[in-house]
Amino acid sequence: MKDIIIIGGGGHAKVIAAMLKKDPKWNPIGYTEMDDKGELLGLPYLGNDIIITSLIKEYKLSYGVIGIGQLRNIVSRKELITSIEETDLSLPPIISKHAIINEDVRIGDGTVVMDGVIIQPGVRIGKYSIINTGATIDHDCEIGDFVHIAPGVNVSGGIFVGDNVLIGVGTKIIEGIHIIGDVIIAAGSVVKKDILRAGTYAGVPARMLK
Repeated sequence: MKDIIIIGGGGHAKVIAAMLKKDPKWNPIGYTEMDDKGELLGLPYLGNDIIITSLIKEYKLSYGVIGIGQLRNIVSRKELITSIEETDLSLPPIISKHAIINEDVRIGDGTVVMDGVIIQPGVRIGKYSIINTGATIDHDCEIGDFVHIAPGVNVSGGIFVGDNVLIGVGTKIIEGIHIIGDVIIAAGSVVKKDILRAGTYAGVPARMLK
């Protein structure tokens, strides 16, 4: 088993902790957060995010996982990741033992794939993305960096999603769609046409909000 630290102590971190505890590959030793929130599913608080470098040396750590969700603050999340990349801590992809990952799938560093996810062949997912509970991604999709695909999203085949995109709970994306970066798609939307302008979209079919 490999020791790993969870960076973050909220709800997203709790889900990741549960995943890691079920995976014989990983031994989660605790979490960091700006404030001590007590035990996280039995895992101890190790200190705040500022002292991560000291924790790496103290515990001889090689691996970590970002337990801060995209909804909380994507800018702060990116800044934290940048600071961690300057340390010796590796942020590997974390994939639930209860996800189905088929052949010819590539998943970038720092990306987390939750329970119940199904990813079909030919999919490429970038760095530091979140594929949340029960989402499905069909064949030959390209998903960028810092993308959050929320619980229950259905991504059909041949879809392109740029960087910094949030796809809300239960959204459905029709086959072959192109979505540029810096887009938010509200929960329950149905995307039937390409999204080629940054902004927020909602509805059935999804339209840009003014």
